[in-house]
Amino acid sequence: MTTATADIRPLTIPSSLNAPEAADFLEMVRVRNIVYDEISGNRDEELEPAVLLPHYQPSPFEQRLIWGVWSGDELVGRAGLDLPNDGDATVAYAQIELRRHAWSRGIGSTALGILEAAAAANGRRIIQSWIEHPTADGQQVTPPTGFGRIPLDHAARFALRHGYALEQVERKSILDISATSVELVGELHEQASAAAAGYDIVSWHPPTPPEFVTDYAWMKSRMSVDAPSAGMEMAEESWDAARIVEHDTHWIDGGRDVLIVAARDRGSGRLVAFTELASSPGHPVTHQEDTLVLREHRGHRLGMLIKTAALLLWRDLAPHTQRILTYNAEENRPMLAVNEEIGFRPVAYIGAWKKTLTL
Repeated sequence: MTTATADIRPLTIPSSLNAPEAADFLEMVRVRNIVYDEISGNRDEELEPAVLLPHYQPSPFEQRLIWGVWSGDELVGRAGLDLPNDGDATVAYAQIELRRHAWSRGIGSTALGILEAAAAANGRRIIQSWIEHPTADGQQVTPPTGFGRIPLDHAARFALRHGYALEQVERKSILDISATSVELVGELHEQASAAAAGYDIVSWHPPTPPEFVTDYAWMKSRMSVDAPSAGMEMAEESWDAARIVEHDTHWIDGGRDVLIVAARDRGSGRLVAFTELASSPGHPVTHQEDTLVLREHRGHRLGMLIKTAALLLWRDLAPHTQRILTYNAEENRPMLAVNEEIGFRPVAYIGAWKKTLTL
């Protein structure tokens, strides 16, 4: 769609970064990184094109649509819509990222209209989005959970103006590795080990070993419904061996350093908790991806057990890491308490926004 100020059109996804049609994708990633730098004031969220490309390849588990936003000859942002195929498939996940100089020109509203129309055309009645809101003074918005708050900033006003409701606040936390005592992490791990006497630690790098695939798939499926989600609509994801293979392949093809650490129940031999660490080789920032303790195994300090085990292993595997980023719902006090005890500190907050569409 072309407006007086922007041209918004589907972005070509190349088969490889060396393909002739890769130029727009490469520029999209460059602009995406600038947008995150403008939001956070640092480069912690930057990712390489090789990391992102696998996630845009065709998948039987979700459809990922993306549009480039051009102002004249300049790519000023992107708009994306994820359409998962899990459950009754009533939810779409939207994302609009614009360079700051493209704000307040009606471009975001036009892009959102395109995303909502595409969601409706695919039979999705709920559209949801997660937006980072740096801390700021002034008027705040609080979700129905009563946990956390975000400033009534440009992004929040945009969401509210277009009929979106703030359902949840997530905390973005960072661990400064240089200021984190190995001795402290070791002590916390020993304490957790004593509390989790009936559990062992196992770890691996992708691809997932065959003996762990079934349990890992089950835990990934529970991640979609057992993690606190407040008023957000979260369909239970269906994970099997094929989906684990795709998940692992994204990491491998993206060239990422990845570690999965899990707790195994000695009685049953099953994996009952896991956490994931991922970074690009040489990159100073590591992302803590999914972390989950199955409901029936909570109360044994397994969250602390797996997180400290992962940190102790990661120091040797990725010595270039300076910071670790993680995200948790503000009402997830057990996991936040673990993070705080280790030394994570809040740096920003993520608003989880939802709108019900009229189909």
